Amino acid sequence: MKRAVVMLAALSALCMAGGAQAADLLDIYHDALASDAKLASARMLLEASREKYPQARAGLLPVLTLSGSSTYADVSMSLPSDRRQGFNTNSYTLQLTQPLFRWQNWVAYKQGELQVNLAEAQFASAQMDLIQRTAQAYFDLLNAQEVLKADTLLKTAANEQLQLSKKSFEVGTVTVTDVNDAQSRFDLASAQEIAAQNDVNVKREALRVLINKEPPQLAPIKPNMALALPAPADPAAWANVATTNNFDVQAQILTQQIAEREVERSRAAHLPTVDAVGTYTNYHAGATNTSTTEYRYHNWQVGVQASLPLYQGGGTQSKVRESVALNEKAKDDLDTVQRTAAQSARQAYLGVTSGAAQVKGYEAAFVSSTSALESNKLGYQVGVKINMDVLNAQSQLATTSQQLAKARYDTIMYQIKLKQAVGSLTVKDVEEINALLEH
Repeated sequence: MKRAVVMLAALSALCMAGGAQAADLLDIYHDALASDAKLASARMLLEASREKYPQARAGLLPVLTLSGSSTYADVSMSLPSDRRQGFNTNSYTLQLTQPLFRWQNWVAYKQGELQVNLAEAQFASAQMDLIQRTAQAYFDLLNAQEVLKADTLLKTAANEQLQLSKKSFEVGTVTVTDVNDAQSRFDLASAQEIAAQNDVNVKREALRVLINKEPPQLAPIKPNMALALPAPADPAAWANVATTNNFDVQAQILTQQIAEREVERSRAAHLPTVDAVGTYTNYHAGATNTSTTEYRYHNWQVGVQASLPLYQGGGTQSKVRESVALNEKAKDDLDTVQRTAAQSARQAYLGVTSGAAQVKGYEAAFVSSTSALESNKLGYQVGVKINMDVLNAQSQLATTSQQLAKARYDTIMYQIKLKQAVGSLTVKDVEEINALLEH
């Protein structure tokens, strides 16, 4: 019994000592911000997508081309007389084409603007996702350590009970059944401790992948932390905000708008195109073997070219039908994403409110378990309680402590998910959560 109490004090002191110099959530987030491969990939996708706008704009701007040629001709003639002559021909042409009416290009230009906006929304979503993943990995590791701590104390308590049962069996105060029960309890606690240690290793590896280095000691939550409830206290209000402000919803709205523009662009393939064209040609033909005459001329041409597609094998109509179907699909996808966002907001809201209630309940249970342990220790000292009562109280306190910690972690994560669902999760939220940790 004394060894279990000493171990609890030692583990608590170790956590406090480690927490004094530990990395907090903001430190881990900064490491993830610099090292996370998923966010780096999203950033490069954003950079690439920003080029969609100048590419689409190019379809509205003039096109300048330069072409040239240089040839040598060797001509042999047999009639009316045998002759052979050779000469050089050189030319180059500079052509400027300015689209005047190409509706497909104009629609593509508008699509380019939307594609850049889509990339911005997707990157903003990736930034919030990094905050959520960092907090999840952080608190998953803390929770796994709490479970390991509780299982270690349970194993210690079970071992003390086993040793006591063996001694009592030797003096004949208990039966072999009591020893076997104690052994079974100890073996189960040992297996749980091994599983808990493995889970700590798994959670530590997940955090290492995120920050690309060995995770440091993490700062734990303050024992007297206060969890704020969502405002307004109405899940429907949060759900309504999520259906418009959620970044996945915003991205899908832009995707649907792009699909709608694609329908317009496909139909524009039926329309005529008009271009203003200016051409300058320089031509030079050298003298032949039988003539000293050279030819050289310059030609300027300015005009308007128009074309009207009449029939392209039915491909244009097929493309229109395809784009119409994809636009309808985008609308259905938008409806799905909006419903999912609203559901996520409601679930997160309920998770925060119920989690806060659980925290209060576990805090009360922790106080009761602490009092029960002290009472059993005092009763053991005066002889009205047996060692088993103290060990059970010790186990109950360890379990309650772990459950309280998990309830706090879960509530914090629901707060993060609620902000993420409505598209308002920022670094400021990380700083506010960070203030709940021991430094």
